[in-house]
Amino acid sequence: MSVWHGAQARRRTAVALAAVSLAVSLTACGGTDDDGKSGADSSSSAPAADKSKAEDQGKDDGPTVPDTSKTLATINGSDGFQFVIHTAARDSGGFLTVTGTIKNTASSAQSVPIRWNGSEQQIKQTGRSLAGMTLIDKAGKKRYYVLRDTDGYPLTTTGVTRLDAGAGVAFFAQFPAPPSSTTQVDLQLPLMPTATIEIS
Repeated sequence: MSVWHGAQARRRTAVALAAVSLAVSLTACGGTDDDGKSGADSSSSAPAADKSKAEDQGKDDGPTVPDTSKTLATINGSDGFQFVIHTAARDSGGFLTVTGTIKNTASSAQSVPIRWNGSEQQIKQTGRSLAGMTLIDKAGKKRYYVLRDTDGYPLTTTGVTRLDAGAGVAFFAQFPAPPSSTTQVDLQLPLMPTATIEIS
């Protein structure tokens, strides 16, 4: 009897060791995270997180929201449109970016004048924009136009066709930077009065 009981005890010990070994192997391969999810589930969620991060990095960080703490000039048109110019800043790449807000001060909705697009044939084909805006360096006797990308699209706010009464929309326009000695330029837009702005 003692021999039989000894053999049975050894078998139980072997089964227990095998179970422990299997559990350790499963823990090493899969495991669980702090929420009790298996390792396989955790790894399958990683690509989604990476995709979300990539999408965030791919978002356009262009100048869509101007710094409204300053006002360089306020331009009032006869049709109720108002341009408030907030900044005219140089950057290290040799560009000058003008930012501001277009407001409709009229009591009813208004369509944006198509002449703000400019008169160039190529610009007319790229849709509504502020490509008709220009800067005049009176000291250097030069006129600067809104820059274009490699496909001919203007580097300015696009797609604004109508503004409700009292509504406003932020805008930007990018130009070649005048010489560093130029500290003031005149901003011109079709159908609007000319305004002199300081370059920072």
